Amino acid sequence: MPLSKSEEDYLKSIFRLQQETGQVNTNAVAQDLRTKPASVTDMLKKLKVKKLLHYEPYQEFKLSAEGKKTALGIVRRHRLWEYFLVEKLGLRWDEVHDIAEHLEHISNQRLIDKLDEYLGYPDTDPHGDPIPDASGKMKIPPRISLALLPLNTPAEVCSVGNQSSEMLEMLEHLGIRIGTRLEVKRRFEFDGSTELKMRNVPPFVISQTMAKNLFVTHDH
Repeated sequence: MPLSKSEEDYLKSIFRLQQETGQVNTNAVAQDLRTKPASVTDMLKKLKVKKLLHYEPYQEFKLSAEGKKTALGIVRRHRLWEYFLVEKLGLRWDEVHDIAEHLEHISNQRLIDKLDEYLGYPDTDPHGDPIPDASGKMKIPPRISLALLPLNTPAEVCSVGNQSSEMLEMLEHLGIRIGTRLEVKRRFEFDGSTELKMRNVPPFVISQTMAKNLFVTHDH
């Protein structure tokens, strides 16, 4: 049974919040989707009727197995379209999210499978987020926040937490992208800011907020 755009948006939001916190409540979804708690409650009842959600009033809730499978399909479509827009059409990584928000609702399975094949079955989108495969499996490599990286440890940027266009624009300005190699040289107690060293550029300082939203892999 086809889902509405709104129902898909709710499933994706609940899936994302569930990944972060385990269980989810009405207020968290309302905040994430910038809507009223009463509207969320109405939608939760609809998703429960469709057997996509385990939900009881006034309690935390989570997706059913079918709900999770559906949400992973939406996430898969979104991230494949982002990859296509950046890698094949040459759009910047800070301008593709909103376009992919529209394209993710095209649910023709043959189209998505052909898109995945055409792109060479990528594991991650342009922001470093894992792309679920056709069966819903995701490769999630071990990673840590740059804010926790030990000093003088060579590391590689693998994903970005805050993917607002403002954050991505600033990273672009600093020359930091997925795959960028860097080291943390110093942390300043005054405001938690971090001094970074990258190849061929003088050391520079980024804010604590930015460091917390950059994730890296490093050699042990």
